[in-house]
Amino acid sequence: MDSLTQIVLGAAVGEVVLGKKVGNKAMIYGGIAGTIPDLDVIAGNFYSTVTALEIHRGFSHSLAFSILAAPFFGYLLSKIHRQATWKDWSKLMFWSLFTHPLLDCFTTWGTQLFWPLDLRIAFKSIFVIDPLYTLPFLVCLIAASRYKRTSSRRRKLNRLGLILSSGYLMLSLVMKGVTFEKFEDALQNQGIAYSEIETKPSPFNTLLWSANVETKHNFLIGEYSIFDTEPIEFRAYPKNHQKIEHLRSYENLKRLIDITNGWYTVSEKQGDLYLNDLRFGLVSLDPNSVKFAFSYLLEEKNNRLKITEVPKNTRDAKALLSGLWLRLKGN
Repeated sequence: MDSLTQIVLGAAVGEVVLGKKVGNKAMIYGGIAGTIPDLDVIAGNFYSTVTALEIHRGFSHSLAFSILAAPFFGYLLSKIHRQATWKDWSKLMFWSLFTHPLLDCFTTWGTQLFWPLDLRIAFKSIFVIDPLYTLPFLVCLIAASRYKRTSSRRRKLNRLGLILSSGYLMLSLVMKGVTFEKFEDALQNQGIAYSEIETKPSPFNTLLWSANVETKHNFLIGEYSIFDTEPIEFRAYPKNHQKIEHLRSYENLKRLIDITNGWYTVSEKQGDLYLNDLRFGLVSLDPNSVKFAFSYLLEEKNNRLKITEVPKNTRDAKALLSGLWLRLKGN
């Protein structure tokens, strides 16, 4: 999830653990702890594109990291703020660190929660930025912080924020189940043979969902809003995997394909080859769009394969927002 959301979650958890003893300090340090796992993004700047992708939400988002880091940070805080013991501060740090990857498990990218096991947990039920999750949570947290640390109203407001946010996560799983059935029914009614299907919410909401569907030669992409009245339409994107057969001996390409879990297409523009990660969809809901949110340029030079992520364009984001609003209202 985005940094603001993780700060709010960490602060709320810190309040539960130690708010009665240290007041707003629990929220402040809980919020700081909630951002620490995402520092792996900074570390990724020192590595190749593929290695940075592998590092992201790896060790820093694991149970092992939370267990190892919590006593260290707890010790430092116990020396700075003596209102609570090393054990108290360590407990705050552990839960604020660990709830970060727990929340990220609900996103499309997921986390390696049980690192070093090569297992990425991804429920794919909430987008990385969702105002309906974050804003009520934030309002409750700010309201709670205005009361004294011993106030029962402070605890109730903080608890309300946690209940609302957790309830929304559970609702997102229900929505995923409901919409998954809609996509399955549409594929069956249209007589489409497929081997696999994955669904995920569209940006900023859980009302409009998209599906990636694997067929023999193509991947299909379709959207479904709970306000739809017409059948779901699927668009085909050729796999074109044969275009990179001559590059398959390169280890970094194998690793990139592993990262996509096989959900990728290959496209060619002006003689350049691009690998497109389908898991995060397109940058537009225009049926004619072929530009994916995550695309990688493949350049073979001097018996080496250079892989570079295609930069994002802010204009695409603006177009996507307007398209989302229109599509969310139904087809």
